[in-house]
Amino acid sequence: MHTSRSARSLAILGTVSAAAAVLSACGSMSSGPAFNQSSLPPTIQVPAGNKVAMETIGKGDITYECRDKANTPGQTEWVFVGPDAKLWDRGGKQVGKYYGPPATWESNDGSKLTATQLAVAPSGPTSLPFQLVKANPAVGSGAMTGVTYIQRVALQGGVAPAAVPCTPATKGQKQVVQYQADYIFWKAS
Repeated sequence: MHTSRSARSLAILGTVSAAAAVLSACGSMSSGPAFNQSSLPPTIQVPAGNKVAMETIGKGDITYECRDKANTPGQTEWVFVGPDAKLWDRGGKQVGKYYGPPATWESNDGSKLTATQLAVAPSGPTSLPFQLVKANPAVGSGAMTGVTYIQRVALQGGVAPAAVPCTPATKGQKQVVQYQADYIFWKAS
């Protein structure tokens, strides 16, 4: 009898421990995204008083056009024209799109916003720079409502084409390059 009572007590204790672990895991899932910006350059860190509202992965294209170099007659350069990307959540579901000009982030719920660039910082020789933008008020009601800042991080590709020369003879030609970046959306806490 003592053995069955001990076995039953252990079974109950195991069940209570398992339930506590499940509740603990649920609590940590509901606390929101765990994006940590401490490893980012200080110039693109979001100020205190804001919290992560949404994390997305942008995958798409950046278009460049061969144009005259500003204030340098006779010289040309690849100039950023605009992005065209889909925004995916961490689970692989498309949640919006990113396009421009002007640079616009649009949620599948129809809410969208533009933003003003505050800072950029190098991310690597073959990738676009890190970026911090201050969001303008959203149009429509939904996921973009109340967004204060957007960070562009975890970059892959997107820089001006190196293999295709931009010369006075190719002025006006466009080139499209692929890129990927995480867009972290912040709201006031």
